[in-house]
Amino acid sequence: QVQLVESGGGLVQAGDSLRLSCVASGRTPSTYAMGWFRQATGKEREFVARISWGGSSTYYADSVKGRFTISRDNAKKTMYLQMNSLEPADTAVYYCAVDRQITGWRNRTWQYGYWGQGTQVTVSS
Repeated sequence: QVQLVESGGGLVQAGDSLRLSCVASGRTPSTYAMGWFRQATGKEREFVARISWGGSSTYYADSVKGRFTISRDNAKKTMYLQMNSLEPADTAVYYCAVDRQITGWRNRTWQYGYWGQGTQVTVSS
C-alpha cells in the first residue's frame, strides 16, 4: 500500500504564496507520476497539475498556469506545489495522487490509484 501525506496548507490573503508538500511512503511503485487535485466545497474534485517520474514533463490546468509550479524530489519521495498569486477561487482542499502510468497527459481522478487525505488552502479577499 502507498501512503501519501500532504502538508503546507493554511489561511492566506489574495496575492500571497504557499508551498504544498506531499510525501510518499510504503510500497511505492518503482516509477510513478504524481499529480495535484483540488476540491472546493460543493464542487467536484478537479485536476491542478501533474509531473512525470523524472520531472521533465509537467502539465497544468489553465486556471493555475503561470501561477503554480509543480516539482518533485524522488530521493525524498516528495512532490511540491508552489502556489503564487493566490486567489479566493483557489480555496479548496488540495490532494496529491500517484499514477502508475508515468507518461502522458492524465487529468482524471480515476486514473490515479493512490490519494492523500488532503490539506486545506483558504484564500481570503
